[in-house]
Amino acid sequence: MPQLFAVTIDCPVPAELARFYQAFLGGTTHASNDDFVALVIGGEVRLDFQRVANPEPAPWPDPAAALRLHLDFAVDDVPEAERQVLALGATLADFQPGGERFRVFLDPVGHPFCLAPPTAVVLSS
Repeated sequence: MPQLFAVTIDCPVPAELARFYQAFLGGTTHASNDDFVALVIGGEVRLDFQRVANPEPAPWPDPAAALRLHLDFAVDDVPEAERQVLALGATLADFQPGGERFRVFLDPVGHPFCLAPPTAVVLSS
């Protein structure tokens, strides 16, 4: 059975975006150079950051533009995590479809991500 081992995020300066996510999520960087940084979180989850000239994150929300991907993070205290990511350079997205269930942010290069309490991430069968 295939296993997902990493999610790779295109960005103009991999080290800068990796620092943002490392400051929020923890982890250690590996295989770092000007064009690529791997961030290993908890020994299992890996976010990779690769240099792409002039990356254009999909606008949030724009039904005419295909959303490439977004990351969802479960946090125990959404208001505290919100303060943390804003202090690290994220911005609160104008469009907030989750109401009280989750909050949408844009990372420093414009990729959307969500913060939600652990109860919001339980999948029903």
